Amino acid sequence: MSVTRKFKFYYPTFLLFIPLVAKQFSNEVIWSPMDFVTMGTLLLFLGIGIEWVLKKAFPKKKTVIYIAAVAFVFLLLWIEIAVGVFGSPIAGN
Repeated sequence: MSVTRKFKFYYPTFLLFIPLVAKQFSNEVIWSPMDFVTMGTLLLFLGIGIEWVLKKAFPKKKTVIYIAAVAFVFLLLWIEIAVGVFGSPIAGN
């Protein structure tokens, strides 16, 4: 495993810098430390899931479908935590 390939699953967590920087300049971004931990965990699992799919020797068409499925699950969890579409116990609103 090369060094550049080894840590790619961490890359999505760098998206957390967007709300962190926005929080410094605006009062409209209200994130608690737990929000950062929750989103960081979701992004980390997104990166691990995509990396796992890419490491498997699937045909290209299946790889795209599996990555889309991982991204879809990520989006469903994110939406549920944010606004509570399904009314589960993890719903944010």
